[in-house]
This record gives sequence, C-alpha cells and structure tokens, in this order.
Amino acid sequence: MTEVLAEVEGVCGQLVLRQAGADFEVIANGVFLMDTRNGESERLLVSVAADLVPGRARLLIGGLGVGYSLRAALDHAGVGEIFVVEREPAVIEWNRTGPLRAVHGDALADPRVTVVEADLVRWLRKTEETFDALCLDIDNGPKWTVTAGNASLYSAAGLDDLAARLRPGGVLAVWSAEASDEFTARLRDRFNEVRVLEIPVPRGEPDVVWIARV
Repeated sequence: MTEVLAEVEGVCGQLVLRQAGADFEVIANGVFLMDTRNGESERLLVSVAADLVPGRARLLIGGLGVGYSLRAALDHAGVGEIFVVEREPAVIEWNRTGPLRAVHGDALADPRVTVVEADLVRWLRKTEETFDALCLDIDNGPKWTVTAGNASLYSAAGLDDLAARLRPGGVLAVWSAEASDEFTARLRDRFNEVRVLEIPVPRGEPDVVWIARV
C-alpha cells in the first residue's frame, strides 16, 4: 500500500513524497525521481570520487535526494567539508526534519555539511568556490533531465563550468539511470581521464556513474 505523505508545488513543479511499506519515494510531475530501496550507485558516486582525491577533501554534492550520497561522503575517512546544493526547499525539509531524516541518520545536522538552496546550474556559474570533487545527481541522467534547463549542465559549455570549479587533479562524478555514449564522448573531449561504471539494479538497465579527472 502506498501512502502520500506530502504534496507541494516545487521549483520543478509538483513534488510528492510517498511511503510504500518501509520505503519512501519522491515523484516529480508524475515521474518517479528517487526512492530509498537501494542507493548503492548513489553511494558509489561519492565513495569512488573521494577515493581519488587528497585527504580532508572538499566535496560538492549536487542534489540532496534521499541523502544516500551525503551519508556516504560523511562516512568516508578522506572527506572534510561538504557542500550540498539542492533547489527544492521541500526536499531539504523532508531530509532535515521529515521522514527522510532517519534514512541517513540526520546527516544534515553534521557540522561538516553546508546546505545551499539554489539551482545548481545557476549557482555554478556565479560561485567562486572550488572543490576536490563534484558529485552530481540532479537528474535521471544526461538524456532524462528533471527540467529542460538542466540539460545545459551536460553540454560542452556545462562541462567547462564544472571543470572550472575543480581544483588541480579534481574529480567529477555524474550519476545516471542509463548509459549515454554521447555524454561519455563529451567527457573525454574535456577531461584527461574518464571511467564509466555500470551498477546492476534489480530491474531494467544498470545505473551508470561517470568518473572524470581534470
């Protein structure tokens, strides 16, 4: 049985938080966006990136989701400071004081975490902050964005914006629900080293995580 816990008008349109048994789901404009059933690839997004950068690394996580990536960052011995950029106030509150808080052990309360309520694409273009790793999970992938404006992030110009926010030797990690040869090619045009990781899921195509180093 599925129960609707909250329904709000968000930046990207209608957002719904549902509970199905012991699990939670977030729906955006009627399209499934995320849930708490697994999270292996979301954790891998951060852990692989953090393994490749110096100790006490400064990470940016684009998209709070259900907090799996943030929890993985906090649990990694090499991570020092974490910025989380999330444009949906409701998602932040569901994680900070709502039912998603228990999923990640109240990760937002950790003093190493700074939450920035902003559209990631716009924020990247104006900030002067730099990071050892950028871990992005704001869409279902380069070919399946939550809103049309996010598509620019995966373009050649968008990759230039991301690379500009990385410190020397920094790492970009991008999550997707499906593969994209076109995005892989763009990454290889812009970055020195690119890996494509496929993570099997119970149903459908594997999740994909791209790891690129400047």
